[in-house]
Amino acid sequence: MMTDNLAHCSYEAGILEQPEPTPPEDMWTRTVDPMKAPDEPAKFTIHFEKGIPVKVEIGDKVVTGSLEIFKALNEIGRVHGVGRIDIVELRFIVRSLRDRFVTYEWSRCLYNGMYFSPEREFLQHSLEFSQRQVDGKVHMMAFKGNAYVVKRSSETSNLYSETKSSMDTLEGSPLW
Repeated sequence: MMTDNLAHCSYEAGILEQPEPTPPEDMWTRTVDPMKAPDEPAKFTIHFEKGIPVKVEIGDKVVTGSLEIFKALNEIGRVHGVGRIDIVELRFIVRSLRDRFVTYEWSRCLYNGMYFSPEREFLQHSLEFSQRQVDGKVHMMAFKGNAYVVKRSSETSNLYSETKSSMDTLEGSPLW
């Protein structure tokens, strides 16, 4: 059985009822096999305001708008084989089964049908609160099934203080 929507694509049952067989490659409808992904990485920059991606730069191309950003990043992931997992899971309804997912990890509450639950609302408010000062850019690279943070910068946040964090000096240390 396949579930395919904007948030993810997953399979369960059929050949996946048994943990031993290797499922057919055509189950992966959203991603290229990482071994067959391009030999050159995709480099892109995500701009954040209050923790929300507001712009993506892919070479000379600039993408804005939530849905457009979502689609552009998913296309990078698809081409480079990012997001595949093959798992045996203990379900919310307490049964184990084997699934194959291409998922964008927002969130177990959504997956378990708890979007309108207090737990999801708490999670959402916590995320918004924790991200209110997250502004800046994250430079990324997607390559052969993986996504890497290459560097990060912010004009409004001090991401790192060498004085407070250095292991080369005790100056700025709470032990000093």
